[in-house]
Amino acid sequence: MTQTQYIINRKLNILELGEVLGNISEACRTLGISRQHYYDIRTAIEEEGLDGLLEKSRCAPRPSNRVAPHIEQAVLDYSMDFPTHGHVRVANELRKKGLIISPGGVRCVWLRHDLQLKGLRLKRLERWAADNAGILTESQVEALENAKEDREAHGEVESPHPGFLVAQDTCYIGYIKGIGKLYQQTGIDTHSNVGFAKVYAEKTSLTAADFLNDRVLPFFDEHCIRLLRVLTDNGTEYCGRPEVHPYKLFLHLNDIEHTRIRIRHPQTNGAVERLNQTVQDEFYRVAFRKKYYRTLEEIQTDLDAFMSWYNNERTNQGRYCQGRTPMQTLIDDLPLYQKYVYEQVDETVAV
Repeated sequence: MTQTQYIINRKLNILELGEVLGNISEACRTLGISRQHYYDIRTAIEEEGLDGLLEKSRCAPRPSNRVAPHIEQAVLDYSMDFPTHGHVRVANELRKKGLIISPGGVRCVWLRHDLQLKGLRLKRLERWAADNAGILTESQVEALENAKEDREAHGEVESPHPGFLVAQDTCYIGYIKGIGKLYQQTGIDTHSNVGFAKVYAEKTSLTAADFLNDRVLPFFDEHCIRLLRVLTDNGTEYCGRPEVHPYKLFLHLNDIEHTRIRIRHPQTNGAVERLNQTVQDEFYRVAFRKKYYRTLEEIQTDLDAFMSWYNNERTNQGRYCQGRTPMQTLIDDLPLYQKYVYEQVDETVAV
């Protein structure tokens, strides 16, 4: 509960207590407030609704006390060129140019324009670049690249269209009596969140390559999509000498770029980690309590049914899904793939 919600609920409770007791004076004595405060709350609700219960600042803006317009514009211009610099750094740099403003003054300018956080200033730069299609300076490019790396380190991977990136991971399910150790190869298209899963009795580079060959690539071929990149961790099933490692050879033969997460940053592969957790919670923990499995094939049959439900019926709140199912997202966004991939191919042919 936020501070604003707490304040509104507390004031509503005052009115509710008066209604329950049927005596405003008794309610005010119980809560230790004045009758005037009670009537002020009731009047505010009658005139403005719930918005009337919000705390209002008693400090009216005083434009005459603000910095000069040309200094404020200089702060905004500097923050466009160097969006990652803090308010102290901005004040010092502007002072070198003969513009006197305190660090607090810089922050006040940022607050008026909703730029008080580094992320907000970076988004402003991205919007400007998208709207003006201008050439960025070296400092602006560096700031955007660093911001992109930070987002990817925390699982925010850019995926402009379906098939741009599939995140893959090996998940240890557990030891099943009569079957042995159970591993799951998991994959997810990071744009549409369409998921893939297949169980194996071992964790090797062959099973990792078989998963792509048996589940992932046939799906994209069916929808006329070429997979461009695969993101994995640094496990031995994914990494090795390219000339002898089965998984690396498979990616090379299929012209798929291989990207690995940063060491000790598993959150970089957050999309597939969340899918692993979903399958664990919604499938395995239920299925293993309802049915006794004797073979991998039995587990795979039920897992396929779950993944079909996950892709076609379960709504997803991902960045690109926004309440749609993964398959609906993929079908709706196929024009993005045609725009970004087909047009590039046509341009290459033309050259």
